[in-house]
Amino acid sequence: MMVYLDNAATTFPKPRSVQEAAAKALYRFGANPGRAGHQMSLSAAEEVYRCRCAAADFFHAPGPECVSFTLNCTHAANYVLKGLLKPGDHVVVSCLEHNAIMRPLHALAETGVEFSEAQVVPGDNDQTVDAFRKALKENTKLVFCIHASNVWGIRLPVERITALAHEYGIPMAVDCAQTAGVFPINLADSGIDYLCVAGHKGLYGPMGTGMLITPNGSELKTVIEGGTGTKSAIASQPSEMPERMESGTPNMPGIAGLHAGIQFVQQHGPQNICQHETKLLRYLHAEFSRMDRVHLYTPSPDIRYYAPVLSFNLDGIPSEEVGRELDHYGIAVRAGLHCAPAAHRFMGTLDTGAVRVCPSYFTTKADIYYLISSVRKILTKNYKRNV
Repeated sequence: MMVYLDNAATTFPKPRSVQEAAAKALYRFGANPGRAGHQMSLSAAEEVYRCRCAAADFFHAPGPECVSFTLNCTHAANYVLKGLLKPGDHVVVSCLEHNAIMRPLHALAETGVEFSEAQVVPGDNDQTVDAFRKALKENTKLVFCIHASNVWGIRLPVERITALAHEYGIPMAVDCAQTAGVFPINLADSGIDYLCVAGHKGLYGPMGTGMLITPNGSELKTVIEGGTGTKSAIASQPSEMPERMESGTPNMPGIAGLHAGIQFVQQHGPQNICQHETKLLRYLHAEFSRMDRVHLYTPSPDIRYYAPVLSFNLDGIPSEEVGRELDHYGIAVRAGLHCAPAAHRFMGTLDTGAVRVCPSYFTTKADIYYLISSVRKILTKNYKRNV
């Protein structure tokens, strides 16, 4: 039996309701939604609409038309960056960004788009917000930042950063890949303009699901054009959301599963899930702190400043080797750079990487205890080998 602690990459297992909804869609919603007038197509379109409504309600968006489905959070981020920016524009990001943000920005830099990294100060939101303020320029056209680091769990005060951006008339985009379903995210209260969502992580949906949630989709240039099932006689992409951002056949089983995932999280409560995961990591942090040769980089998780993600290293053992050793014990973690070299550069681990642990709703204290005992065995084995 596997102890799965790689939930920051994608949650596993999926709730039974998600599994059943995705499977059911293959025979109940087997037709292309919104592309025909027959009953199966209409039924599929209704399920897509129900998921839009559930997502809009969950994130407090103005309406279901603000929800467009993507393959993942990365696609949503690309739609915003490449749909909004033009040569000569400037963007402010944090120093903790994932490659989902940094690689598109480096590609856009070749066209004349500039970007600056604001220095995050963990545990001090005032200094973090001030760093974003200092990074703004006259030609800043977007502020885009991660809600919480996928490596260190460091949580950014995105509501305050949004207020800062709006103070200067600048739109705000947030990558909530690690926080959707874990922390409350309220578009109505926060004013976030573009929310990029991973459906397969904290929302417990299938892989290959994500969302771009925005009331401003008509302001984005399209990255992909094609069939939408509406206004087929015109050669240009529709300007209305969500069709503007959705071309081609959607992932119907994925959307049905995502709908069930959102319902699962609503039923159990994001705050309850977050408290459960954080409690497990606080226990892990306390036990690791007592062990020689376990290197921790962040304090015990505090939900005010950290998401439930914990990364560590074992002195003298490469992070990838630790990951392989844990796999031999039946424990799934993520080791290396986690597609976020900026976050590792920030913490000084760019050359070593780190071993990341991320629990889920289904993780138990026994799972964490087994991880701790396995790490002890790895340290003992490595010590004997080096004597």
